Amino acid sequence: MLSRLKTDFQLSIITLLGVCAFTGVTPFVILRVLQGNVAAAIVDIVVLVSIAFGMVYAWITGDTRRTGFGLTVLICFGAIAAGIAGKAGFFWLYPCIVVSFFLVPPREAVLINLVAIVSAMIIQDDSFQSLTHMASFFATTVMTSVCAYVFAFRNYNHRTELELLATVDPLTGVNNRRSMDKALRMALSDALRTDRSYAVVMIDLDHFKKVNDEHGHSVGDEVLLSLVSLIQERIRKTDRLFRYGGEEFVLLLSVVDVNSLRMISANLQTIIRQQLRCREQAVTASFGVALLRENESVETWLKRADSALYRAKELGRDRIVFADNTPAEDGQPCQLSSAAN
Repeated sequence: MLSRLKTDFQLSIITLLGVCAFTGVTPFVILRVLQGNVAAAIVDIVVLVSIAFGMVYAWITGDTRRTGFGLTVLICFGAIAAGIAGKAGFFWLYPCIVVSFFLVPPREAVLINLVAIVSAMIIQDDSFQSLTHMASFFATTVMTSVCAYVFAFRNYNHRTELELLATVDPLTGVNNRRSMDKALRMALSDALRTDRSYAVVMIDLDHFKKVNDEHGHSVGDEVLLSLVSLIQERIRKTDRLFRYGGEEFVLLLSVVDVNSLRMISANLQTIIRQQLRCREQAVTASFGVALLRENESVETWLKRADSALYRAKELGRDRIVFADNTPAEDGQPCQLSSAAN
């Protein structure tokens, strides 16, 4: 749990919003009930329950973008609803304006804030003592939004750059192991909700150390870049490739069955064998394939694929080994992994 909060900024902000909302708003709910202002208390309760639902949804699915957008709309217009129920609730719009820039990209936050400010002025027309009062409200909320935008825009750009450095392999340009861990967790969550099938294919270049020793690391880097290019040209947009470490890569496939998984693996093996070269010498790869099982953890899923890859190496390399009890029908060197059964 703590590791996810450290590595996922949006999730940490959503969680912080939930904690602050419950600690900050709950006393007002109690106070309004005691004062007989039931309407305002109901609005606050609805907002709290909605924030809690959004926070749980973000934790389960990992979908922080849609959750952030929904929570931004909720808190801004929830503040307006609280103002309708009681004028004091109107002041909640100010912190909501600032918080919105942490939940969604700056441009989206500006749009939502402007709509909320104008809506508040229209709905709460009788709450302003004069046009000067209304103009002051408009000016202060817009100034708050502009200042928050400047800060958020710079912070958003810096964070995007840092996330890119933290999640993308600098050599090959594909996502790294940290990004893979997050993607696999999201795949598990999606599989539980939708029964969509997923599979991982571990790909490891054969005798790659020999390539580096004989030709140098620069040549080895060229081979890795060529491998990535070959794979990316032949997978779907929904499939994702990650550099697991060294010469080992992980391919995450969605909406696959045993037959399509067998075909994809065999095609990649053939293409690599035919087209991947190092100084005119063929470079082959070994494959460990694992289809996601029901109620399986990420660790077990990867371990089965890794065991299948290890088995492929033991059998002589340039092999495709399935971690499940899957018959080999592709005509390529393909074996079953006894370790998975």
